[in-house]
Amino acid sequence: MINTKILFRSLILLLFFVAKTNAQEVLTLEDAVKIALENNYEIKIASNNLLINKTNVTTGNAGMLPKATATIVDNNAIQNLSQTRTDGTVNTLNNAKSNSLNYGVGLDWTIFDGFKMFAKLEQLKELQKLSEAQLKLTIITKISDVHAAYFDLVQQQQQLVALDSTIVISNQRLTLAQNRFSIGKASKLEVLNAQVDLNTDRVTVLRQKELYANTKILLNQILARDAKTNFIVVDAIIVDSQLLLPELTALAEKQNPQLESQIINKRVSELQLKQIKATRYPTVKVNSGYNFAESQSSLGFTTQSSARGLNYGFSASMNLFDGFTQNRNEKIAKIQIENSQMAVNQQNQTLNSELATSYQTYLTNLELIALEEKNAAIAKQNLNITLDKFRIGTITTLEFRTAQLNYVNAKVRYSNAQFQAKLSEIALKELAGSLSF
Repeated sequence: MINTKILFRSLILLLFFVAKTNAQEVLTLEDAVKIALENNYEIKIASNNLLINKTNVTTGNAGMLPKATATIVDNNAIQNLSQTRTDGTVNTLNNAKSNSLNYGVGLDWTIFDGFKMFAKLEQLKELQKLSEAQLKLTIITKISDVHAAYFDLVQQQQQLVALDSTIVISNQRLTLAQNRFSIGKASKLEVLNAQVDLNTDRVTVLRQKELYANTKILLNQILARDAKTNFIVVDAIIVDSQLLLPELTALAEKQNPQLESQIINKRVSELQLKQIKATRYPTVKVNSGYNFAESQSSLGFTTQSSARGLNYGFSASMNLFDGFTQNRNEKIAKIQIENSQMAVNQQNQTLNSELATSYQTYLTNLELIALEEKNAAIAKQNLNITLDKFRIGTITTLEFRTAQLNYVNAKVRYSNAQFQAKLSEIALKELAGSLSF
């Protein structure tokens, strides 16, 4: 009878909760990820950095294309002139005007620089790949944050349901205590204890609701939308229990963005050494141009002249001695390559260690899910038996309260075990670079 009443009230409470939340947005994990990819500021900044590096990958930026320059120079003068010729004749002119005009187009093209330009182009491409890896890292990190915050809300939502059910039970207990007191079968102390426990449960629910609301704000912040946006999450935590460490390790070696970035940095250092070595070779340039020149003078043997035409040629230069700067630069570049290789090895070691520890935590959490699920079922069965005994007055209120708290705590621990296992799964997939976008 009492079980039926409690079940009925719990059902009413659940239906009320569902009806209340129907008006709110149901935010799925996929929708949350999509919103984060569209709105998150860090992802937008990383995308713009990638766009910058894509724009830089051009043959012109690598120095492969010629440079054409148009010039124009116009000079004018007003002077008081005096000229003495060889025969002694003196010519003078005040406010004499003169002007010269030069304009044309010039072309300069480096046709050989020790293959430095080719190494530069390859380096620009590697820098683009580095930005792509950094964007991938930013995206994976943010998607991991979305997953963690989302499933945190799921487990808190589940805990709220468990706490709401215990409010129903505590209310029922208070009603029974009042009825028994009214007919003289219980003391006032039993009623007061029931009231205190009910108030305690209400405080716990309020604290849980506060935490739930704050976590909503955090998720809205990650999604870069209004912090006051109201929504509910799908009430399910499904843990992938089929992850295998060898497969995760193989994926991480290929896809982990941090390891990928270190490998690209090593390649960038190698191409930098190529560019430095290129200065040991001669540099050959060709040049050409078409120019027009015109000048006028109020005094002199030539009062007006003009010229136009094509000019062309080439130049070559080679460093013969620069105070051993070349050798020093090459040594430094080689050391940087060594450092880059050590960074790759270090990142690889760190990655394997994190995978191993995270996988062990993952296995432990899977076992905890099974254990806490059994505990929740046992606690539920124990509560039902305790409710029956409490109804007929064969157990004390302390025993009833203990059974009630054991049930709530078991439900909370089961929900938390699922959440922790999901966090372990997310961490492993994040390290492997396989976290779904």
